[in-house]
Amino acid sequence: MSDALLEIDNLCVDYETARGDLKALRDITFNINKGEIVGIVGESGCGKSTLISAILRLIAPNTRFRNGEIRFKGEDLLTASEEKIRSLRGSDISIVFQDPMQTHNPVISIGNQMVDIQHRSKAPKAEKRAYAAKMLAAVGIPDPDARLNQYPHEFSGGMRQRIAIAMALMSEPDLLIADEPTTALDATLEVQIIERLKNLQKDFGCSILFISHHLGVIAELCDRVVVMYAGAVVESGTVREVFHNPKHPYTKRLIECDPGHIKERARVLPTIPGEVPDLANLPSGCIFRDRCLQAMDRCTSVPPLTDITESQRAACWLNHMEAAE
Repeated sequence: MSDALLEIDNLCVDYETARGDLKALRDITFNINKGEIVGIVGESGCGKSTLISAILRLIAPNTRFRNGEIRFKGEDLLTASEEKIRSLRGSDISIVFQDPMQTHNPVISIGNQMVDIQHRSKAPKAEKRAYAAKMLAAVGIPDPDARLNQYPHEFSGGMRQRIAIAMALMSEPDLLIADEPTTALDATLEVQIIERLKNLQKDFGCSILFISHHLGVIAELCDRVVVMYAGAVVESGTVREVFHNPKHPYTKRLIECDPGHIKERARVLPTIPGEVPDLANLPSGCIFRDRCLQAMDRCTSVPPLTDITESQRAACWLNHMEAAE
């Protein structure tokens, strides 16, 4: 039996607009194994949020699935009934959203919200509250029994995010989607949340799909990483492979722009020149060609995502040239 929990195969998602189809995702292929943490990294507009929406089928009316499959435990989520998808959301698949200040209902106590989340359970209310307090303690909230009576505004941003994580894990999901959960937090709280996630993942044994633009967080938390650019996967592999031996020019530039990799003082921080292409009017050839310092004539055709090692893949003609030599 396969160890794959979530399998995404040649997924193509468009948004129908007045300017034509906006190609948000193109031929996305990767999987998440049981008990594994996979990171998705890329600039704003690379398709990370669309990917999450597609997995949960929380989509806008103008969304069109043009091709591909999203298989969860072997079942295709794109063809599953709405009733089946609703049964998976919040139970088998949970999500932690980006902004902890917008996650909770401001006029309902934390305890009542955590009890309401357990609506599928037939346990008595007292038992549900006890379980809620146990989960608050698991994410490091002090005096959890008393905290259940408090409202969201009585907690700091970091504590709200911990509560959001506790709520997402209450159903002991098989897959936890973390959508940039540390973006709104300062550096100290970010480290705490990452450590807490690592410990909870070990305790609950769930898989995590971690979305971020922060390379340091990806390197610290994840087992494998998928690099996305303008709606396509340009590189994937283990964290060690991708960070120590990147094979796509975009990945290399991302790493160079990370403040943690800057060794000398400079007045101007490194950037990637140019802009992300218009997804409604995609250029021909390699999607990164116009911003790539190593572009060549062959880049006028689209490079395939090919194997570099057993676990690393990249979509760049430079790798074909190296292999030929």
